[in-house]
Amino acid sequence: MTDFIESLNWRYATKKYDASKKVSNNDLETLKEAVQLSVSSAGLQPYRVVVVESDEAKNKLAEAAMGNNKNVFADASHLFIFAVEKNLGDEHVEDYMDNISETRNVEKESLKDFEGMIKGSIDSRNEKENQSWAGKQAYIALSNLINAAAVLKIDSTPMEGFDANKVDEILNLNDKGLTTSVIAAVGYRHSDDNFQNLKKVRKPKQELFITI
Repeated sequence: MTDFIESLNWRYATKKYDASKKVSNNDLETLKEAVQLSVSSAGLQPYRVVVVESDEAKNKLAEAAMGNNKNVFADASHLFIFAVEKNLGDEHVEDYMDNISETRNVEKESLKDFEGMIKGSIDSRNEKENQSWAGKQAYIALSNLINAAAVLKIDSTPMEGFDANKVDEILNLNDKGLTTSVIAAVGYRHSDDNFQNLKKVRKPKQELFITI
């Protein structure tokens, strides 16, 4: 646990990446697994993750970024695009039930109550509310990615500064029933990135935590 806390202190939202350094395939698979194992409400994982590694795709996506994020998009080793389901509904829940049934070797009929609970929750919200809820689940997975990267001493930058519609268009996400929620860049900090030398600023524990 001490190593984990040290890793969190080591990381920062990297502003400038060394484009010559790439995340290895082994480390990339570990980051993917960390995202895959993220918790989500009911375990539904109402999102997909597009992993962008080609320079051509990153440069194209940089056109949708705002401010300094353009350089981050272009120079990072990989981009993780967290895209949520636009029309979350019965089909997604039924696919999830199939997965549970196959993975745990249980009859799908035994999952009817659980299935009904999830469907009822989704049906109680409108499309916009479901997308917002799905986005919250995607942010949990984003956190897993960032923390896993820190343990591996891989830099990361979570980003909301982009034109989601443009990202959706470039990646043809609309055709897949998806829309971009949040993006994270991963790679290795450039020696010229002065932000790595700044002390981390957080609320003191006595202000952050309320003990009752």
